[in-house]
Amino acid sequence: MDEITQERMNLLIDLLNDANYRYYVLDDPTITDQEYDKYLRELQEIEAIHPEWKKEDSPTLHVGGEVIDSFEKVEHKIPMLSLGDVFNEAEIVSFLERIENAGFHPNYVCELKIDGLSVSLHYEKGKLITAATRGNGVVGEDITHNVKTIKSIPLRLKEDIDIEVRGEIYMSKKTLETLNKERIAHGEKPLQNTRNAAAGSIRQLDSKIAAKRNLDAFIYHLPNPLDYDIHTHHEALDFMKKLGFKTNPNNRIVHNIGEVMDYIHEKGQMRDKLDYDIDGIVIKVDSIDQQMALGYTAKTPRWAIAYKFPAQEVLTKLKDIIFTVGRTGQITPNAILDPVIVMGSTISRATLHNEDYVKNKDLRIGDIVSIRKAGDVIPEVVEAKKERRDGTEKPFEMIEQCPICQTKLIKKEGQVDYYCPNAACPARHVESFIHFVSRPAMNIEGLGDRIMEDLYNFHFIHSIADIYQLYTKKDQLIKLEGYGEKSVEKLLDSIEKSKENSLERLLFGLGISHVGAEKAKVLASHFKTMDQLMRATKEELMALDDIGPIIAENVVAYFADPTNQDIIATLQAYGLNMKYLGTEIVLDENFAGKKFVLTGTLTKMTREKAKALIEQLGGKTVESVSKNTTAVIVGENPGSKYDKAKSLQIPIWSENEILEKVEKLN
Repeated sequence: MDEITQERMNLLIDLLNDANYRYYVLDDPTITDQEYDKYLRELQEIEAIHPEWKKEDSPTLHVGGEVIDSFEKVEHKIPMLSLGDVFNEAEIVSFLERIENAGFHPNYVCELKIDGLSVSLHYEKGKLITAATRGNGVVGEDITHNVKTIKSIPLRLKEDIDIEVRGEIYMSKKTLETLNKERIAHGEKPLQNTRNAAAGSIRQLDSKIAAKRNLDAFIYHLPNPLDYDIHTHHEALDFMKKLGFKTNPNNRIVHNIGEVMDYIHEKGQMRDKLDYDIDGIVIKVDSIDQQMALGYTAKTPRWAIAYKFPAQEVLTKLKDIIFTVGRTGQITPNAILDPVIVMGSTISRATLHNEDYVKNKDLRIGDIVSIRKAGDVIPEVVEAKKERRDGTEKPFEMIEQCPICQTKLIKKEGQVDYYCPNAACPARHVESFIHFVSRPAMNIEGLGDRIMEDLYNFHFIHSIADIYQLYTKKDQLIKLEGYGEKSVEKLLDSIEKSKENSLERLLFGLGISHVGAEKAKVLASHFKTMDQLMRATKEELMALDDIGPIIAENVVAYFADPTNQDIIATLQAYGLNMKYLGTEIVLDENFAGKKFVLTGTLTKMTREKAKALIEQLGGKTVESVSKNTTAVIVGENPGSKYDKAKSLQIPIWSENEILEKVEKLN
């Protein structure tokens, strides 16, 4: 060891602090790990011999050693507000529109939302004085003794400045993996995830334990930038980085919703490749002056939001299992769940399909269950968390009678489903109403399953035609529990708008047996009007592509029924459109009868426009890639569908190829 002097100690402190800064902040190490360890041991020896020389910014504090009895309370001079959460593109658009409606057209800064623990750092004359948790936003807990062990958080800044900054303490995925291996080897329970691990580590009373957890931190917020003559958020990030703080390198200035969504898509795809967990994207108005003008609510700033990535799988409680009756009389068990957000949607109910499905999964009322969206659309109960049962759960029992009309259920030979054989069961009518107003059919917003059941049970509707007379009962609807004036007005507007739908939507909504959305479009586009379709013969129907004898018979039988004729006449009298308004189908040999998959972000047209063009040329769009796929149409940043297409040697098309085909036909 070199001569023991204060000058040598100061030199080692400067050398090691600079090494920490270059390694943890700049990601540009200048000395090896072995050299760092050698210098650190030398500094520790000097401080052990001369404890009176020890300085407040000594990197030996990163090793830990301070033990406290409890956490002291710290009052934030500037409240640490949380951000409002949004979960889909529509909510992001709404946020941006609110800002524009306030008269602003700002730039925004998009940042990764680090999944960790918020921290506030207070420095005086460049020295770290206090580190505190968010707490309730006004009062947090003093965690300075543990924060000093985090090597990416400087104990002394590059300027002797008074400042408060805020950021996120986190644990890397690699650190968690290593830590859990050690815990398992010692017979300890592994830590659940990086966020819980970081929070648990920072709340240790013994800082040596926190030091061993190898925590890290990103700094992302300067609460009072105008005090430093800083007028944009991105300038504040640069300023904090120059002072020695570690900021995230993925921040980006964006200008509109398209660039925001591109950022979200891009970072969502790279999420698994990061060495730390992120659970979303933060969107902030860049201009500090505009931030100040937009202001705050009681809990959140009006100039920033956090978009939360959709959770692939979440946990919730299975509160009950109820049974519904379909249009064919099929009995379906349904999970009633504590409401939970999955992939951007609030889920409170999920189908359990049939008795075998429930029994094979051993689902019980009261279970904690995992939920995901199958194909990113339909909520699915994955499994029961049996290890969390406490004995109060109730085993599933299949019912023997129809829940609506009490008719004894039957089970057809070779099938797993039970049926109510009563053709007059009232529940069948409700299901037909729900189908009529659904998104692929008449697309009447606000008429969900529960509301349709209410309207039927309260005798507001007895047939689908009654939906178009609900405006006459507006005052009665408003008085019902859960129905406000605005929601009723919105519902009635949606009903009125649905009258303008093209014929194929109405045909699908009528519920003609085996006539799905695609077949309805084939019929509507050929016959043009409801009158012509109603006069069509079986032979005329079978002459169409995709219309076989069963569908043809069903269509003829449906329109021959006087009851159905009366319904259609009533709907026409109420002002519903009875004509096909879609684009003529012009069969093209490159598309007709073929299947296409869309992936990535299309830049020259919307996804809906691309689907319409494919259908116009006689093709179909499907969601998944298989050996039967004709081609995969690729936009920017394509996903796994592109990779699968390459592996199956499926042709890859650009969106230009569709547009070129259309131009040739014009």
